[in-house]
Amino acid sequence: MSGRRWALVAALGLAGVGLWILALPVAGAGLIGIATGVALARVLRPEGPMPSLRPAPASAGRSENAAAIASLLEALPDAAILLDRNARILTLNGLALQAFPALRQGAPLSLALRDPQVLASVQASLSDGIARAVELAERVPVERVFACTAARLGQAGRAGAGVRGLVLLRDVSREKAVETMRVDFIANASHELRTPLASILGFAETLMGPASDDAAARARFLPIMAEQARRMARLVDDLLSLSRIEMRQHQLPKDRVGLDGVVEQTVTTLAGLAADRGVVLRHTPPAEAVTVAGDRDELLRLFDNLVENAIKYGHAGKAVDIAYSLDAREVAVHIRDYGPGIDPLHLPRLTERFYRIDNALSRAEGGTGLGLALVKHILQRHRGRLGIASTPGKGACFSVTLPRLGTAGERQS
Repeated sequence: MSGRRWALVAALGLAGVGLWILALPVAGAGLIGIATGVALARVLRPEGPMPSLRPAPASAGRSENAAAIASLLEALPDAAILLDRNARILTLNGLALQAFPALRQGAPLSLALRDPQVLASVQASLSDGIARAVELAERVPVERVFACTAARLGQAGRAGAGVRGLVLLRDVSREKAVETMRVDFIANASHELRTPLASILGFAETLMGPASDDAAARARFLPIMAEQARRMARLVDDLLSLSRIEMRQHQLPKDRVGLDGVVEQTVTTLAGLAADRGVVLRHTPPAEAVTVAGDRDELLRLFDNLVENAIKYGHAGKAVDIAYSLDAREVAVHIRDYGPGIDPLHLPRLTERFYRIDNALSRAEGGTGLGLALVKHILQRHRGRLGIASTPGKGACFSVTLPRLGTAGERQS
């Protein structure tokens, strides 16, 4: 046969091989293409033997394709699941298995993902080829939210040959939590500012109107207005402090600070408040000087908040104990009160902004709802941690743990 005819045969054979590679569902597509080339060669061949065309085994090609697909899915930054036309799992990547351990190759997707909205979007995409995006919310073992995208791969023929489904699941739990916190923060901040502002405006309008000549009303209203203005000032001050700390969150403090000196200064500053409340402050200094890398002003703010809370929410006539525990690497300062304690239900949320166990009591004590949030962010900047232990009726203990510095200024390891 002429060179031109053999070129045609070879092209047809290669087209069959290409079809085998690209059309994954048709296991024998390559062999079909080669057989077509062979048949045409026999029809067109005038004389002479035909060269032997020996394709690779079909099983070897399928294995290579499966490995290539698995590598592609593993390279994706999101959980990915490849389905057949009946929504059974062909393969999946490690992120998918990590997020949903119940997923199994060969099993229906519905056995592991039971969300009706997700399953309906997958079936609809397999049917009409239109990609769909839905949200999948998981409650167990922890609350998670995934952005789920379902799409069809390949064209749906008469028997559905060539159809594959791809499901991508991107974990958006953190983004959702941040957005929720942002919305809650704006709502709470505006509410906390609006309440004292409305009070000040109401009293001011009364004093400028019906009570303009009422000395008794002025004597009663002006102290309330002053207290509400101070409340607003405290709130704005805490908001600005929180913003400054967050902006410097990634910057490790480098100053050498004597932690026992910071705590001693806090005790001295709050001694008057403790005496007014009938609370005894008992500070037991550490056996040795303790130095940490820190921002002195921020550490003073931290201990002021914790010790002041212990004084305010502890019972009158009782004590607040401040003690230390040390090892070669860390120092912990324990601030214990003997008040009513905290229900375990509230412990995980105490450091949230504007979270209060008792709103009325907190406002009566002049709290802004941001004190423990400030403590948390200061500790994050100092690479420390906060521990809270409490038994209702037996008080609460707040423990601040920070890395120590060695004599030459290095962190202990």
